[in-house]
Amino acid sequence: MPRIELDVLLEELVLREGSDLHLRFGETPILRVAGKLQRMEQKPLDDQDLEYLIYGLMNPLQKDKFHKMLEFDMAYEISGVARFRVNCFKQMGHIGAVMRIIPLKIKTLDEWGFPSVFKKIAELPRGLVLVTGPTGSGKSTTLAAIIEHINKTRKRHIITVEDPIEFLHRDRLSIIEQREIGIDTLSYAEALRRVVRQNPDIILVGEMRDLETVAQTITAAETGHLVFSTLHTIDAVQTIDRIVDVFPPAQQQQIRLQLSTTLQAVITETLIRRKDGPGRAAAFEIMICTPAIRNAIREAKTPQIYTSIQTGSRIGMIQMDQYLKNLFHQGIVEYEEALAHCNNPDEFQKRA
Repeated sequence: MPRIELDVLLEELVLREGSDLHLRFGETPILRVAGKLQRMEQKPLDDQDLEYLIYGLMNPLQKDKFHKMLEFDMAYEISGVARFRVNCFKQMGHIGAVMRIIPLKIKTLDEWGFPSVFKKIAELPRGLVLVTGPTGSGKSTTLAAIIEHINKTRKRHIITVEDPIEFLHRDRLSIIEQREIGIDTLSYAEALRRVVRQNPDIILVGEMRDLETVAQTITAAETGHLVFSTLHTIDAVQTIDRIVDVFPPAQQQQIRLQLSTTLQAVITETLIRRKDGPGRAAAFEIMICTPAIRNAIREAKTPQIYTSIQTGSRIGMIQMDQYLKNLFHQGIVEYEEALAHCNNPDEFQKRA
């Protein structure tokens, strides 16, 4: 029987407008389409199949790193079709991988139908902007659209540090350098320690993973740059508390002070299955830092931020539950889907 070719599986993922391909021992290849898993009509994969599919992506250095670390992230591209973010791993002694699609074309903020306040956020002169949400919620896509808006409208020097590089940007009005962990730099923290010497206007940090990266990211924003990054948090308040909690207690008040002056906005995102057509719709919580919010951060009164978001609609703020209600009332999503993704189900049921 001829071997399954990886490009054939990935092209099928693109044709079905899916998001992920799962390769694991003893299972047929599995696609995630519109948030749901679909098994392909193929024979179950054995170790030889998996080694052929997964090791075929790697050069000798990457293969050696995977053998040492037992985990590996990389990117793969089918010319003219799509790029893919690849995570290789071991499970129960077998190798496996998940491949996430990254479209070659970067859609604009308008093409995605994102809130207009995103353009104002993209035009900020300095400070820290965080895009948060669970894995697979569209954070990278949102950041790519924001960076591309800057690229098309402003003459700026943009440096991205990513693991791996996902969306490929081409210079328009801006000049963009994209650096990949493990290829162009050793780590986020190492890259950030030196990035300010490279005369950037805008810095994108793929993910704030550890204390050193968080500290370096905040410092970069403090020194007059516009900095974008991501966290796996479900709302603005949790985002602020998570950053503060990364630091030892003796440093936390200082970090609150730094955040209260550098943080400009937090965008929290989730994806929800559409009722009005195929695919998924994005739902957002948007917090813009006002004097009241800066004071709440500084004074460790972050729960007060919920009220500020509720009353800040005139400057583009909105709570996640309100955004979900709007999607439901517009007929874009089912009530049950909106309820499943909201942060406060009891309140949602009372007011929807």
